[in-house]
Amino acid sequence: MDICKHSEGCGGCIYQGIPYKEQIILKGKEVLRLLQEKDISFEKYLGIEGSPKRQAYRNKMEYTFGDEVKNGEMTLGMHKKGRFMSIITVDKCQLVDNDFNVILKAILDFCKNKGYTFYHKRKHTGLLRNLVIRKGEYTGEILVNIVTSSQDSFDDSEFAEMICGLPLKNKLVGVLHTINDRIADFVYADKIETIWGRDYYMEEIMGLKFKVSAFSFFQTNILAIEKLYTEALSLIKDLDGKTVFDLYCGTGTIAQIMSLRAKKVIGVEIVKEAVEAAKENARLNGIDNCEFIEGDVLEVLDYIQDIPDVIVLDPPRAGVHNKALEKILNYRVKQIVYISCNPKTLVENLGLMQNHGYEVKSVKAFDNFPYTRHVECVVLMQNVKNK
Repeated sequence: MDICKHSEGCGGCIYQGIPYKEQIILKGKEVLRLLQEKDISFEKYLGIEGSPKRQAYRNKMEYTFGDEVKNGEMTLGMHKKGRFMSIITVDKCQLVDNDFNVILKAILDFCKNKGYTFYHKRKHTGLLRNLVIRKGEYTGEILVNIVTSSQDSFDDSEFAEMICGLPLKNKLVGVLHTINDRIADFVYADKIETIWGRDYYMEEIMGLKFKVSAFSFFQTNILAIEKLYTEALSLIKDLDGKTVFDLYCGTGTIAQIMSLRAKKVIGVEIVKEAVEAAKENARLNGIDNCEFIEGDVLEVLDYIQDIPDVIVLDPPRAGVHNKALEKILNYRVKQIVYISCNPKTLVENLGLMQNHGYEVKSVKAFDNFPYTRHVECVVLMQNVKNK
């Protein structure tokens, strides 16, 4: 990958100019360093697997409207490195399909020509807040969502007409307009309207179909996550006839994949929209042995009647809270597979698990986000104490 024209200001890709093989070596060494720093014993370290795609692998981007310099012309893109209030336009980003860049530039030009103002994060005034673009890796379907405040009018019909007229290589399936009047600087939907097409795109993972709505959490690098899930599933022996708990299950992707072999899978997730999506996708795939429960894992485990044979953990970056982890470990299942998107919180959790009689049988790292600092891991834990 050539040096990105935005690399100096954006700061998203910290490994610009470093050969890819060296990048994954550095990431693999960092995982090992964290394990050793916390005295985590492990039987096997299986190295790090690179991403099948190193460019255009991201299927979702959240861009922000703003300006790069105070009172300068309007920009649309990412927060400038070390400058929270500054936004730089990233219309040549190499981590996304070029259609994202085409859409971004066209929308920025459209909004400038219309004389729209951007939402000022300190004054809490202005119209334009964010642009969210999502794309199906296997389907090529694209969803465009413009996020504004309700402080001024926005021409939905002219906006949709402009987007539909763009020379895109992929298939545009929906144009949305979201209203967000929250003060906090994150993408939120007080109201969402479909102004053209539909409010979701379709994706496939390991042969299963998934309906992904505008605000559903979904894996960002589909080809890489398929490799990660394949590794995770290969670690679980004799899944046939067993009950599996998939905790922090998100939209239930790996739960549905496991259900093809397991007797029953119970997914637990705190985000209501993700649970609704998981249930709908299970129906879409004709899967009837998956149950999805909305709630905090810490609380839900108190009233689940089923007893798991295997537990899969796939928590957010903060990891598993110690109180929840204590309850999970009290099941004394033989195998726990931990999928981590943050090695720092992973090793903290592994330390507690080791103290409860679990051994780390294997650790494998995955570079699902080339050129960035992020790295994922799959860990197999085995109970070595008697139940």
